[in-house]
Amino acid sequence: MRLITAHRILILAAIAFFLFYAVFLVRRYLDAGGAGFLVQGAVYLLVAVGLVLYYRRLKGWGTRL
Repeated sequence: MRLITAHRILILAAIAFFLFYAVFLVRRYLDAGGAGFLVQGAVYLLVAVGLVLYYRRLKGWGTRL
């Protein structure tokens, strides 16, 4: 396995984690209230979007020129 392949796998795992945790926090906000849960969920969602954008930029990495 090449290093770029392992990096892509780890980025995908991070995206999945941040999306899961954002949904978890928003659901907790809906159940218990408290603006802190909603703010944290929004921040984690933004992190996941940032990682998706980064992952899409990796498209050409690891190929021979």
